[in-house]
Amino acid sequence: MNRRHFMMTGLAAIGLSALRVEAQAAGIPPPTLVQLRAPLPPNQIHVFPDHFQLLHTRPGGMAMRYPCRVGRDGLYEPGQFYVGAKKKWPSWKPTPDMVEREPEKYAQYEEDGMPGGPGNPLGARALYLFQPGRGDTYLRIHGTSDMGSIGRAVSNGCAGLINEQIKILYDQVPIDTQVVLYPKMS
Repeated sequence: MNRRHFMMTGLAAIGLSALRVEAQAAGIPPPTLVQLRAPLPPNQIHVFPDHFQLLHTRPGGMAMRYPCRVGRDGLYEPGQFYVGAKKKWPSWKPTPDMVEREPEKYAQYEEDGMPGGPGNPLGARALYLFQPGRGDTYLRIHGTSDMGSIGRAVSNGCAGLINEQIKILYDQVPIDTQVVLYPKMS
């Protein structure tokens, strides 16, 4: 290991530690391995909007539980999906519906969108949700640097995890993973 690699590894570890401290200070728990109350097939994603939890199921009735944010009222779309694409530091462009609802916020990005990077609304990673016969639904499970949005219904329909946690999920989820977004009960 050369000095440069050693220094970069050390700086990266300090950065991750700082993000963990920031997440804990914001009251965001780390991903937690949990025993499921009811059996679910392994290697799927289940989003429970009323509890602001995303479960990535594992064999043996276990799952990794992530705190998340979900779509605000009228924009959250329950259903069965699959991961049709994955992107690191994805670019972003608002949908026509987003521009129509809030032109003051989104019209500036209507033509060219926004390149990937730390200020991008999709964050560090994105899982693109598709449905058979429909293709890309424009729903995503993606990262965010807005830690205050976790545990709230604030997005334009997508589920979001903090950037540090979406990176973990992204690495464990292959294309074609089944995703279930449960209906809101309240």
